[in-house]
Amino acid sequence: MKEIRLLRPFLLLAASVIGFLAFFYPFVLPLLGVTSVPNGRSVEVPLLFAALATCALLLLLLLFQEQTVQRGQSRALALLAVLIAFDAALRLLPSLLGASPIFLLIIVTGYVFGSAYGFVMGAMTLALSAIITGGIGPWLPFQMLTAGWVGMTASWLPKWRGTAQRLALTLFGSVWGFLFGAIMNLWFWPFAAPGLSDTAGLYWHPGMSLSETLQTYWKFYLATSLVFDGTRALGNALLVFTLGPAIVNVMQRYRDRFIWQPWAAEEHQRTPQTDMPSEIVR
Repeated sequence: MKEIRLLRPFLLLAASVIGFLAFFYPFVLPLLGVTSVPNGRSVEVPLLFAALATCALLLLLLLFQEQTVQRGQSRALALLAVLIAFDAALRLLPSLLGASPIFLLIIVTGYVFGSAYGFVMGAMTLALSAIITGGIGPWLPFQMLTAGWVGMTASWLPKWRGTAQRLALTLFGSVWGFLFGAIMNLWFWPFAAPGLSDTAGLYWHPGMSLSETLQTYWKFYLATSLVFDGTRALGNALLVFTLGPAIVNVMQRYRDRFIWQPWAAEEHQRTPQTDMPSEIVR
């Protein structure tokens, strides 16, 4: 079982490295002496989608095996499936300038259940919502990856309680409101103006230095994305601030009651046992 748990971070790292390379390889090719950069992402889109689907499936299999071997139960995956379906359906709600309610459950799931659950929650929510809304396109695997990163990094937050927890989750949701858009721009920005004269200085061209690339992207971001991402950040902050702690409490009670927790089992084994009357376990 320890070996099974060790595979989780390996798969998350593999998916993240593959995604990082997919986002940033156009900027690296000129540094390696490659003078011609591809005009689009026709090659890596199916490869990235296949890699993400494979990693998500393997993570699901590992999580299922862990729960089944230890307790003969798969309640965690059942809950995850319900959350993915419900969150994907929220995509049907009208959004306002980039604000969307789907990030609330992605953040909370990663925060409560850990990085593997959070990554699968984010990636599969975007995949299913794209099928429901007809939003399937070359951007989809990049959306899946970025949403997976939202859920994965939510598990890194300190497990505070009360006001500190509320503020930490709210700040996290607000920051990712900007980061999601800033990262997603990179799936098309290096190819946005191939061979065209960029009089506004908003687009990247091979041969730019790192400082020139960052300055150009900053101007592009201010001109095209800041308003939408600011609205998304505000929407995330409001939803997480008002609903986040309550949903966290519900999910934690479900986790503690129904889902095997290796850290709790190990702590129980280390705790000296005393002679106590037996109780009926319900």
